[in-house]
Amino acid sequence: MLATRTLLSKQTLTAVSHQPACFVHQGEYGYWGNTKVAVVSFLRIHDGSKPFVCSTMYHLSRNGARFRMFAPNQQQMHVMDHMKKQPSSGENRNVMIESARFIHGQGKKQIQDLSTLDVNNFDAVIFPGGHGIVKNLSTFMKDGKDCKLHNDVERVLKEFHRSRKPIGLASMAPVLACRVLPSIEVTMGYERDESTRWGNWPQTNMVQAVKGMGARHVVPYVDEKNKVVSTPSFMWETDYHYHYIFDGVGNMVKHVMRLSSKKE
Repeated sequence: MLATRTLLSKQTLTAVSHQPACFVHQGEYGYWGNTKVAVVSFLRIHDGSKPFVCSTMYHLSRNGARFRMFAPNQQQMHVMDHMKKQPSSGENRNVMIESARFIHGQGKKQIQDLSTLDVNNFDAVIFPGGHGIVKNLSTFMKDGKDCKLHNDVERVLKEFHRSRKPIGLASMAPVLACRVLPSIEVTMGYERDESTRWGNWPQTNMVQAVKGMGARHVVPYVDEKNKVVSTPSFMWETDYHYHYIFDGVGNMVKHVMRLSSKKE
């Protein structure tokens, strides 16, 4: 500790003594707190988004962003038994309450109702993905490419797009944006399930769905014109190579940060 202090200027030491260490963290696109990002979550992998949200939170923190978590205040479509990978009978849970499980904070850091998300208070929005996309945030599981979106999800996507603020999408989340933002470019991975020893792509039907909505499916994941950034994430199933998935989320976050700092 003494050795570290000798390397710091008096001004920096003053700042550190009055602020948490993260306040002096400098991400790739500026000092901590310069970029404010809204993250829309909906807990757990088969009925929500937990692994995706944790990875997104990590990379936002690593890149120096300040973020706030949001979720719709509604009942889940169903509650999953994650051992049997099937719905549990006779159990109901609230999406926002479940999402609050992994928000380790107090006061303003707690999960917020999605209906309160104001585009004017944020520089970007990220939808981390997960099965909650097709079950809780839209009717895609039932209606496919003709699905309807949760009212606040549609509002948020349109407002950020209209305001020329970046939208980050992971895993199944491009389905949401493609439904309400015509002619955007996204990626959801491979268009065919090319199984290899590295893994496979079992959700290729969703690629055809977004193309049917009028979107352009491309391997490059940054639509510079519309400020939409996407990554396949767990659309790719693998037994061991999870670091590639989390690296993809990290790249998505970096480009969202870059686009949010880009002057029009």
